[in-house]
Amino acid sequence: MLDEILLRVEKPARYIGNEINMVKKGECEINFAFCFPDVYEVGMSHLGMQILYYFLNRREDTYCQRVFAPWVDMEDMMRAHDIPLYALETGAPIKDFDFVGFTLQYEMSYTNILNMLDLAGIPVYARDRGEDDPIVIGGGPCAYNPEPLADFFDIFYIGEGEVYYDEILDMYKEHKRNGGTRAEFLEKALSVPCLYIPKFYDVSYNEDGTLKSFEPNHPNAPRTIKKAIVKDLDKVFYPEKQIVPLIEVVHDRVTLEVFRGCIRGCRFCQAGYIYRPVREKNADTLIECSKSLVANSGHEEISLTSLSTSDYTQFVNLANGLLDLYTKDKINIALPSLRIDAFSLDLMERVQEVRKSSLTFAPEAGTQRLRNVINKGLTEEDILNGAALAFSGGWNRVKLYFMCGLPTETDEDLLGVVDLADKIVDKYHEIPKEDRPRPVSVVASMSCFVPKPFTPFQWSAQSSVTEFLRKTKLVKTSMTKKQVRYIYHEPELCSMEAVLARGDRRVCDAVYLAWKMGAKFDGWSEFFRYDLWLKALKDAGLTLEFYACRERSYDELLPWDHINIGVSKGFFIKEMERAKAGQVTQNCRTECAMCGAKAFGTGVCYE
Repeated sequence: MLDEILLRVEKPARYIGNEINMVKKGECEINFAFCFPDVYEVGMSHLGMQILYYFLNRREDTYCQRVFAPWVDMEDMMRAHDIPLYALETGAPIKDFDFVGFTLQYEMSYTNILNMLDLAGIPVYARDRGEDDPIVIGGGPCAYNPEPLADFFDIFYIGEGEVYYDEILDMYKEHKRNGGTRAEFLEKALSVPCLYIPKFYDVSYNEDGTLKSFEPNHPNAPRTIKKAIVKDLDKVFYPEKQIVPLIEVVHDRVTLEVFRGCIRGCRFCQAGYIYRPVREKNADTLIECSKSLVANSGHEEISLTSLSTSDYTQFVNLANGLLDLYTKDKINIALPSLRIDAFSLDLMERVQEVRKSSLTFAPEAGTQRLRNVINKGLTEEDILNGAALAFSGGWNRVKLYFMCGLPTETDEDLLGVVDLADKIVDKYHEIPKEDRPRPVSVVASMSCFVPKPFTPFQWSAQSSVTEFLRKTKLVKTSMTKKQVRYIYHEPELCSMEAVLARGDRRVCDAVYLAWKMGAKFDGWSEFFRYDLWLKALKDAGLTLEFYACRERSYDELLPWDHINIGVSKGFFIKEMERAKAGQVTQNCRTECAMCGAKAFGTGVCYE
């Protein structure tokens, strides 16, 4: 029946497995379904999945298999023919697995999680699961505020998976052999410092809807859950191969993780704080790793991944080492996440020998005042000099990322986006005409600011949809140069993202109602239904304005206050006040800002 169905759906290769480097095993004591709540092409581009897939499969007693959200045509077929959600490696129904683990990368995938559980035949609400149901566990960046999903998960893993998963699986294996119950295992799991188990915590609310209390209801449940962190990236497991998809995916390349964390402290950026402190891999380790990854994959591109690759202290040695190794084989070195103020002309010229693409820079704001507010640490001079370097190196396509609706933003700041894009075009025309055979192309991309937990802006109000539309229209109508193309994101989608990012446990009801009304693939514009989400919020007795557009006070209890990321709440308050004053905080290598991450005893704090 499945073979018959696959002949009738778009991209059947999404559902068959058997890719190059896929792990094949016999029967194992522990079966772990690693679920990515989006389509195959997106999930297979995620480095975290590749790392944990091989990390778990290195255990002889564990078989980790992959599961992705089926596209709508496949889902319709599966439901029509009673085919439950299955794992790609064996085709086994994931309802029969021991663990069903979801990576939580994006708030707008939450309804896909419920849809996948339902398609698998697993009760959507954790309270409805019995002895025959798997343990549903979630991790990843969105797990740092687990409350909008708390009713649906048995466990949340806070932090980096390589640290405690062996301990968890060893504990489970012994528990299973001894005939322990599901409920007893959840109690035992309270001993693992990074695990948050929602059923062991009670929440109450004030009359105005804000949180009143968050209390453990089990003697062994810790009051705060501390994130797990890898201390030495040179010694931690990293796969020697990556699964090579049989169809084109979003990022079809070898990926080298150069470091975790970020020294910069941009005040809107959640990743920059939750992954602190910065921990680097040695360049020699990375070059050796690249050899096995390239040999085992056949990929023609190597991407260096981090939050700000040019902040890697061994960046030049690594880039030159890779170029020396791979230029002769026409293997491209992709350099994402580069800061415009640290770009090497020599390196650019060497990279373009293989393949030239557009350059992407992120000024984030159009004026220096607002860049200081968000702690971007870039001047207009840095940006224009960087663009000039790029143009003199032979590039003629530049993409610029900006944000709309940042705290303290004015119309003058928005018009600064237009001014900056125009100045970059003018920089190109400073090059002699004979040295610029092609016209310049500048794309100004503007996204809507979404306040996120564990950032200095976690207390800030988000602009309303109406205000976002006014601001984006102001920028669009002010663009006059034909060489500049302006694109912007849907504000309605960003408003709902803000609700889910800062939601409390009551938002679970809205997520469930939205899913029941048909919400899924909400991150895809062709599927997102704003009206449906507004109705779900209303039916749950909630409002978008309360979660997205309301400024919080410093003394309000936040839904994520029980999660300890190392960076203190006091530091975020201090940074918010510095933002209001337009004061820049130096990066971690220039001066320690005493954020609290030093408590982990590793990384840049101790260099």
